Amino acid sequence: MAKTLEMTFATELGKEAKLSVDSPKEPIDPAAVKAVMDQIIAANAFDGNGGELVAAKGARLVERNVTDYELM
Repeated sequence: MAKTLEMTFATELGKEAKLSVDSPKEPIDPAAVKAVMDQIIAANAFDGNGGELVAAKGARLVERNVTDYELM
């Protein structure tokens, strides 16, 4: 089962931007995630189409089940 931590940010243009981390360390510590998100914002590390990141909106752990089939 693949797991991804999705972090959602608000941008200066009122849009949302998401950053994903594959195979995050569990259990997830919400305070640590918030601190990292604040550091990303303060460092102005990313600038997307929606402008600079200005606020942490949320985070979630997404689990996916993937089944590959061999085609004959």
